[in-house]
Parts: sequence; structure tokens; C-alpha cells
Amino acid sequence: MQQRRWYMVPVGLVLLAGAWLAFDHWQQDDRAQAPPPGGPISLPSTQGDFTLSRLDDDQLAILFFGYTWCPDVCPMSLAVVRQVRQGLSEEQRQRVVPVMISVDPERDTLARLETYLAAFGEAFIGARGSPDQLEAVAERYAVRWRRHAPTGAEAGYTVDHTASLYLVNRHGEILERVLHSPTPGPLETAVNRTLETL
Repeated sequence: MQQRRWYMVPVGLVLLAGAWLAFDHWQQDDRAQAPPPGGPISLPSTQGDFTLSRLDDDQLAILFFGYTWCPDVCPMSLAVVRQVRQGLSEEQRQRVVPVMISVDPERDTLARLETYLAAFGEAFIGARGSPDQLEAVAERYAVRWRRHAPTGAEAGYTVDHTASLYLVNRHGEILERVLHSPTPGPLETAVNRTLETL
């Protein structure tokens, strides 16, 4: 009887566990890497063309690389960003610009990004680019992603991806890189520290 229960474990849970192991492995790699160089970003977005250089000197962007079909890490990270921003004063909130850059431009249209990010707040910007644009930005920010699809289910693929949050100024300088956390503490500390220096 116990053996039958073992074979009845949903395939989805197995796939989710595999994706989490891959994500955790990348998190460990991120801890060991030297800070990436960063650099300018200019991409079409849900609020017109997004360019880091349009930020004010005292503003910072919280960059996150993800996608709208993400089952867990992306909505969790975006919820953390929302929670941290809500804990800031109104003046501080104006200085923090949350931006999600899609690693799945094939499915993430600007319209879909706008609808998805509306759940987290109107200040959230969704950006996407061509594969070449995404590759160029990802290389400078040390972001990796990999499509994962069960055999025979190409339309239902997921994307394993780097889940760090990057606090970046208008020059594209990475001021802080915060590893993924389901709680707001690490990001809150980094944001407060960075706002004090700008």
C-alpha cells in the first residue's frame, strides 16, 4: 500500500522540486561570484521606454529578472519588494523604482507584464527586449536563465533564472545585490542603507 502511494506523487511536485534544486544551486553560485559590472539599461517597458539614466541622482532602481508565468520565486520576490516599499516614507518611496525585466520575452508581452505587475502596485515597471538586448543586459548583470520543459509539453515550459535583486543608480552602478529571500529583512536593510548614501 505504501508503495502505491509513492507512485501517486504528482509529477508536478517532482518537477517543482527539480526547479527548486536548480534555483538553489544558482543561489549558491551567486554567493561565490564577484559583483557583476552592471551598466546602462534601456528597454521598452510598460511605462514607455525605460532608461536608467532618467532616474534622478537620489533615486535607485530595484531590478529583478523574472517572468510572469513563474510559479513561486517571482511573485514572492515582487511581494517582498512591495512590502519593503510600503514600509518607507512617502518621500523615500518616490526614490525607489521597482523594475522587472522579463527573461521570457517570447510570452511576456508588455500588455501581459502590465496586467501582472498591477497586482503589486502601479509603481512597478515591466520591461522586455529582444533576445539580443536581453543577452547583453544579462551578461553585464551576471544573470542566467534556462528554459525547462517536460517532454511533450513545450508550451508549458518554466524558466530557471537568477533571482537576485539589484539596487542600481542612474549610471547602472550596482550599489547592492540582494540574494532571494522570502522575507523582507535583507532587502529592507539594503534599501535603507543605500538611500542614506545617495
